Amino acid sequence: MDSGATSPQNLPQRLWPGPGGPGAEEKHLLSSLAAAHTLARVIRPCYGPHGLQKLLVTAKGETVFTGYATAILRALELEHPAARLLRGAALGQAEHRGDGVAFVVLLAEALLGQAERLLLAGLPRAQLREAYAAATAETLALLPLLAIRSLGPLEDPFWALYSVMNTHALSHTEYLTKLVAHACWSAKELDGTFHPEQVGVCLLRGGLLQDSCLLPGLAVRGKPRGQVTSVQRGARVALFDCSFGPASPKSPSRARLTSSTDLLLFKKGSDILIQRQVAQLAAAGVNVAVVRGEVEEKSLSQADKYGIMVIEVESPRELVFLSEVLGTPLMPHLVPPQEPGKCQQVFLQELGDRLAVVFQWEREGTPALTLVLRGPTKEGLRAAEQAVYHGIDAFSQLCQDPRLLPGAGATEMALAKLLADKGAALEGPTGPALLAFAQALRSLPAALAENAGVAVSAVMADMTAAHQAGHFLTGVGVEGIINVAQDGVWDALVTKAQGLRTAAEVVLQLATVDDIVVAKDSPAHQRDLDPNPRKAKDRPSPAGRKK
Repeated sequence: MDSGATSPQNLPQRLWPGPGGPGAEEKHLLSSLAAAHTLARVIRPCYGPHGLQKLLVTAKGETVFTGYATAILRALELEHPAARLLRGAALGQAEHRGDGVAFVVLLAEALLGQAERLLLAGLPRAQLREAYAAATAETLALLPLLAIRSLGPLEDPFWALYSVMNTHALSHTEYLTKLVAHACWSAKELDGTFHPEQVGVCLLRGGLLQDSCLLPGLAVRGKPRGQVTSVQRGARVALFDCSFGPASPKSPSRARLTSSTDLLLFKKGSDILIQRQVAQLAAAGVNVAVVRGEVEEKSLSQADKYGIMVIEVESPRELVFLSEVLGTPLMPHLVPPQEPGKCQQVFLQELGDRLAVVFQWEREGTPALTLVLRGPTKEGLRAAEQAVYHGIDAFSQLCQDPRLLPGAGATEMALAKLLADKGAALEGPTGPALLAFAQALRSLPAALAENAGVAVSAVMADMTAAHQAGHFLTGVGVEGIINVAQDGVWDALVTKAQGLRTAAEVVLQLATVDDIVVAKDSPAHQRDLDPNPRKAKDRPSPAGRKK
């Protein structure tokens, strides 16, 4: 072996160079590291239950008060390809598991930073990729060993959902968690399965958050139009994502009318079309029409004639939710569906000073429950809604895999200890990779401590000592270290495992990128591909030049 080469045994001592060490003034060997640092710097203050809020100005100019990592990432306009890749992976975590977005971003950034130091220590990129893949597999194999609790099939899920919802709710977390636990438990099937779409959320501004309640059936924000305001029995529902009346094309159109007779015929034909459309709905048995669009007065009068209740809604999410629960499609035109949705009754429900439209079934066979959230501000309602949806998603995950991990950074510290102990005893590239993973995992409880406002160095020293002594239930609290079992702070195993897997996969992709090449069409190339016909005619032909 060359005497100037770095031996595997010497790699751990060179993983973290000081200010005067190797690479202090060098350019990043990983071209994606700077972008990951910038993205993590935006997300880190929002991590954990004591994370800060941000005033987010969207591309539309709307100012949003939020600490929700998913909303922040979606609103950011990113140009760096690595930042876009990392954002896509984090949002994929939100789509599949509902939580862990900030965890993915922060862990991926820390792993990339450790990968940079391994490269500076002399580890080739090919070996780095193999060592990181082995360290990922080892971490995922150790993770289930730390799952010491599970949600029983007949157990109240409140204690398991509280820590999840506490991360996102601004206030009254305990009351919201009780509502979500009751709703999820009521919607759970006898065989133990749970469908998240069976629990709806309706936001009604006004009142206080303590005025929130749980309603049997499906409640939506909407207002009835016309004289029919309820259907007491045998409701048949059609959903329309269009105007309730003649089709209104987006492009302007003009009718060629040359005389008063043409005008009368045009008006008569429009009235006949409206009568025919509404009559088709009545013939199909539809007596409730939910519309997200303009409601024409003439069509509304025809609906009153046939006894059809017309409900106007604004939120597309509520219309999609109705479609999933009722089992009927969204119609882009005013034609009856092949199979209208069925429920027992549709009526108005007064909730304080607001009205909600309730779709209700027989109590024994209710396919949906609605959690009606009240609040004086839009920001508070949005935060409560996010907390509720995270609680519903967490319960859905626990129905698939009920195992729970210690929260508040305890799992990350326990994994870091196990990986560091094993990495120190291994030779070759895998040992330093395990040490790098351990160091990256320690950055997550450090972020929790920083956001909680405690002394990070002191808390991390106390946690390290506790975990070295075998107290792996030690986590980060608002006043220092806590026992997560006593404080009831837990994380779902499936969510944590998916987050680890996602972050590691992104790092494995970015670790092998040595440069970013942006391909742009040159103006000369464009002129050759798309020549100007007039200029081509003006050019003399080769035959003419020869003459």
